[in-house]
Amino acid sequence: MTDTVHREGELSRRLVLLLALTCAVGVGTVYFPQAISPLVVAALHASPGSAALVVTAIQIGYTVGIFLLVPLGDRLPHRPFLVTLLVLTGAGLLAAGCAPGLGPLVAAGAVVGVTTVAAQVIGPLAAGLVAADRRGAVLGTLLSGSTGGMLLARTFGGALGEWLGWRAPYLVAAALVPILAAVLARALPVTVPTSRQSYPSLLAEPLRLLRTEPDLRRSCLYQAMVFGGFSAVWTCLALLLTGPAYGLGAHAVGMLALVGAVTMLCTPFAGRLVDRRGADGVNLVSLLGVLVSAAVLAAGARGGAAGLAALAAGTLLLDIAMQSGMVANQARVYALRPDARSRLNTAYMTGAYLGGSAGSWLGVRVYGGAGWRGVCALVALLAAVALTRHLVALCARRPNARQAGGGGAATGSLFGPVAHPTAAPPVATADRSV
Repeated sequence: MTDTVHREGELSRRLVLLLALTCAVGVGTVYFPQAISPLVVAALHASPGSAALVVTAIQIGYTVGIFLLVPLGDRLPHRPFLVTLLVLTGAGLLAAGCAPGLGPLVAAGAVVGVTTVAAQVIGPLAAGLVAADRRGAVLGTLLSGSTGGMLLARTFGGALGEWLGWRAPYLVAAALVPILAAVLARALPVTVPTSRQSYPSLLAEPLRLLRTEPDLRRSCLYQAMVFGGFSAVWTCLALLLTGPAYGLGAHAVGMLALVGAVTMLCTPFAGRLVDRRGADGVNLVSLLGVLVSAAVLAAGARGGAAGLAALAAGTLLLDIAMQSGMVANQARVYALRPDARSRLNTAYMTGAYLGGSAGSWLGVRVYGGAGWRGVCALVALLAAVALTRHLVALCARRPNARQAGGGGAATGSLFGPVAHPTAAPPVATADRSV
């Protein structure tokens, strides 16, 4: 059998959209169970707390999958690796849809969480298949897919579950995922692994990269701080909307979350901006955007129509700022070591999720003591920490940029021309035929 040679920079728009769809489906399988947990409670005669284990099991499994499986993206050819992950995810979804009780459902959910890390494998894959001056735009498109999957999966799961019962979303997803795997088996180009390290060495590598790569550490810090603030806001938003200031139902949070769908249009633009002006410039604007969003969100404490408008505007600005920063950070991280992109992504995403978990925990406690304005102050503080570190990095790099006569994509500015990136081109991970 022969495969078409896939040269660097020739990643077709059709394949980018297919990979974005795969990201949407992968991320969606993590989030649609949130919408059907009340149906699970009623159907299986479980308590709300025990039914929440289904959602928790998937989320914990997803974190475990990032740590245990994503580094293998540097060790295994991407096509069979992704197809295998999707097939296992489909099997887990089928088992969940046929689960006779809560225990088997939780176990199947954990399997789904561990294996549905396709989006975290696809990012490094795409970064190696596209020219450096297109990398930001492609990453922005993939992130749009993930965002769409997160938002639409809740709507899909809730509507289908209400219509056909809680098993229906699992079974429909179980049928969809293998079809997607079959399409990817034909569409993905052949890739050559960039590492021959043993599995234990691959697992240890993200920690070593954190020690040796300053730009990885600061990218992790930026995203951990911003995602921490983001998680604090969305964790406490339900408490605010259902509290005395508004007196709304839990569905109001879901309606407000749909405002974030606008970020699906913004992240590709942010990616193109990274390609033209550099990751550091986009990071600067995104961190300033988080600070502004904290001030806007604080006005939501007053309640009423004006407060609700402030919450809608503030959460939208926060979403856009966080997702734009994510594109910039990933573009910077993937440029560091073309031979270790999956391990770099493991370190980066682990740091981001740890920041998000800590933000949720802190947010609830701050809300209990200082209310909604205290949560907004927490968001501003976290953004200020990241912004201070970023300004230090920009000041340190400026003399070096003057001596070199210019800067690359990682050190560019939004306010002036930037030379083409000087980082080494991606290793030809998809440029051979068999």
